[in-house]
Amino acid sequence: MFLYEENRCSMTYMYEYPEYLKIKLPKKTARRYPAYELYLYGEGSYAEENKNLLLTGIPVLFLPGNAGSYKQVRSLGSIALRKAEDVDFKYHFNFFSVNFNEELVALYGGSLQRQTKFVHECIKVILKLYRDQEFAPSSVAIVGHSMGGLVARALLTLKNFKPELINLLITQATPHIAPVMPLDRYLTDFYTAVNSHWILKAQDLRNLTTLSVAGGFRDYQVRSGLAFLPRLSQHDSALSVVSSAVPKAWASTDHLSIVWCKELILATIRAFFDLIDENTRQITEDPKKRMSVLNHHFVRHPAKMFEENPEAFTNLTGAFMWITVKGSKWTYSVYNDSDGKYFVFPLASHRKSYSHVYCENSMLDTSSWIYGCMTKGYVYNDSSFFLFLFSFLFKVVMLKLLDYPSLSHIVIQVPPAVGNKYTLGCEFFKEDSRTVQLPVTHLFSFGLSSSKILLNSSGLLYNVQLQHFNQIYQAFKIYIDSHCQPLKERKPSVYRLHIPWSYEDSITVAKVPSLAEVSAKLHIAQPHNDSSLPELIIYSSPDCQYEVILKTSLLQVLGQIVRFHAGAFPVYIVSNILLTYGGQLSTLRSTGQCSDFSLELVRTAKPYKVEPLISIVVFLQGFNWFREIWESLSLPEVDAAVLSSQDAWFPLVSLILFLFGTGIAYWSGVFFSASLRLFSSLWLTLIRPTELQKDKLITPRRLCGMISLALVSWTTCGSFAVLIIYLQYLFKVVKLHVTVKAEQNMHNRDSGHSKETSQNSSTHAVQTQSSAKETSQNSSTHTVQAQSSLDSIPEATQSPSNSKTLAEAVNSLKMHITILNLFTWIVLLNLPSLIYWLKNLRYNVRLDPDPCRSTAIILVCILEILMSSSTSEVKSSKLLKIAAKVPLPLSVAMLAFGRMHLYRVPHFVTFSLLLHVLCCFV
Repeated sequence: MFLYEENRCSMTYMYEYPEYLKIKLPKKTARRYPAYELYLYGEGSYAEENKNLLLTGIPVLFLPGNAGSYKQVRSLGSIALRKAEDVDFKYHFNFFSVNFNEELVALYGGSLQRQTKFVHECIKVILKLYRDQEFAPSSVAIVGHSMGGLVARALLTLKNFKPELINLLITQATPHIAPVMPLDRYLTDFYTAVNSHWILKAQDLRNLTTLSVAGGFRDYQVRSGLAFLPRLSQHDSALSVVSSAVPKAWASTDHLSIVWCKELILATIRAFFDLIDENTRQITEDPKKRMSVLNHHFVRHPAKMFEENPEAFTNLTGAFMWITVKGSKWTYSVYNDSDGKYFVFPLASHRKSYSHVYCENSMLDTSSWIYGCMTKGYVYNDSSFFLFLFSFLFKVVMLKLLDYPSLSHIVIQVPPAVGNKYTLGCEFFKEDSRTVQLPVTHLFSFGLSSSKILLNSSGLLYNVQLQHFNQIYQAFKIYIDSHCQPLKERKPSVYRLHIPWSYEDSITVAKVPSLAEVSAKLHIAQPHNDSSLPELIIYSSPDCQYEVILKTSLLQVLGQIVRFHAGAFPVYIVSNILLTYGGQLSTLRSTGQCSDFSLELVRTAKPYKVEPLISIVVFLQGFNWFREIWESLSLPEVDAAVLSSQDAWFPLVSLILFLFGTGIAYWSGVFFSASLRLFSSLWLTLIRPTELQKDKLITPRRLCGMISLALVSWTTCGSFAVLIIYLQYLFKVVKLHVTVKAEQNMHNRDSGHSKETSQNSSTHAVQTQSSAKETSQNSSTHTVQAQSSLDSIPEATQSPSNSKTLAEAVNSLKMHITILNLFTWIVLLNLPSLIYWLKNLRYNVRLDPDPCRSTAIILVCILEILMSSSTSEVKSSKLLKIAAKVPLPLSVAMLAFGRMHLYRVPHFVTFSLLLHVLCCFV
């Protein structure tokens, strides 16, 4: 489903041994945050000079993300050091990094507030290091990777934080909108607090410039749609881009490579140096300049160095030949030419016939190469001429002539080309003549139908607009088949898929002729107030034919569903298991027998039992009267309604996810049963099994176990107590499985033996009757022997009570397997907090805050009783009818309120198991 995309990023290297100097923190701070540390990055002689912390540079603080290391700063720090050497250390940056002990903050949100407060203390410590310097900074720039970017944004929510302490924030693959896996309420509450503050206080954030860089489709951990900053009309100092659209990078990155991707790091460091104010020797305090620099490097690179105030006029001098071009289309190629040239295009004759001029240049220099001449003879140099740049291939520009009414000529500069080959092509054209529209195929065409167009190229540029391509579940394969006249050499064609409502570009370079394949899918749906169309821009070769074929890709559609909703899979899996559990209770009530897990899953896990009710509620919430009733009942908003408002939901998706959940639940059940059989076989070979016996539900020993584990949960970690009771339950089920298997083997063996003995006794009886006439004494003896043979049949095979006990044990085992399957997912959902607690055990024995402490105490009490229960007690319960019907509404509620709040899933399961416990007593 996720088709592999080649990594186009180059690796960054350290030319000298990297060193990390630990910064001493105030005793109060170090005592309050014993697990966290602050480091200064350095290499070689630069590291030696900074050991005394006499810093004179510009402070930049790097914040690692989920399970991230403070050492990830080395790519930024090393390249910034090389750049500073190029300018003889006129300006340089000091890169600091925070050690968060590689905490799983994307899965456990209890430490996010602690990290935020520690970063605040670090900023104050960093600024104190420059207190006596000539150009002392008053603010710190922050680069945050993954959750580190969210922690940086959370600084603004602190009551005693001064917003002027940071003026620039760059985040890398940070999920700003919502958590990827909302496993505890502390995580969702943290997101709500941060995003609400940024919306309410948007006016106060104007002096903070924020850039969010997403990784694109190679980032399978954080989809790019989550990394886009909220679009606020009050806050115009925020910018969101995708790495595949960043000029001079054009590469999608995975979640980790975004911190070392050389092309992206180079763009970041260039931006940092262009942000320096020569007067203060710090990052400029002008928000407009900061946005201008970031746009220059991350959105619209004009193939030249950044100039804050470019000169309006310049003189073109030197030994260049001036050539006037009068045609509407022109191409110039040269291998060896010692004379530079200026090619001049008069505009007077072209304004009436054409609306645009387009030029492409294969020169790879960074100087300006296209100019506009005004009527008085002056040359006007405007960076806005430049549309975008392919740094690895060629650079192009397209001008709309109506935007420059005062220009009389366009001048293109071609420098001497000794030892190089330069190709320059220009043409005038009307926009309509180069724009075609291609309607996309329907989502349910499944790739069986296609849309196609044929372009007979006579120019250098074609724009294919993709109609009705605006939803995240649409995914297509675009095949571009090029056929050209036979020539010795042709430059490659470039296909650029551009999404106008977000900075989403993907670049494909293909030889000519060839068959190229372009994937078309979206990171976010089209906003309702946006009427623009996605575009496939073809930078073509003249005298070529391009056939563009578009088909729906079923695999990519499924991939989009997984990309946007993989975090909800546990909800659908547990919902299916809960339906199966309810079905087993119903079967036990009606037939007195507990059905097998796999068979009951197939029978009861039906989407039509769950999905229609949720769809009806989502539909009714569109009416004010229903919403008022819903809010009066203090019910939370249905998750599907929130996703639907974000254009990230429709009912068919829920059906597909439910089927995915059914499949995963089925095969997990098969795997679980196979594992139990394996453990049982090993047990039988090592330990002699015990006899079947009925346990008491509550004993003093079991009561002590409940109290002990409740104390463990309260004083240490709730998920640790849950894991202990889970292992205890697992041991009990394995032991029961071994005992049942041994009893069944004995029963089968004795049954076979009794059958054989029965046959032998019958034979003896026949032989006795045939010889009765000869010897009556022998006949009597044989008759006695035959009778004794019948009496030798084992009592177990004749006793109904033993058979009933075995049958009850089998039923109980099936029920325990299902409960254990449910409980396995509860343990998995609580596992991150356990890992966090174990990593920080040396600092604090008690996990605080603990997202599952209260739930753990309840589960401990429930499972201590359930592991000793049997179906014989449940069958006679008056509450069994209610307990059998409750899992269905709980499954509906779980899908309604648990998709975006996974931490609610254990609550529904706990309530169902609590009813099961009550059935054992009532």
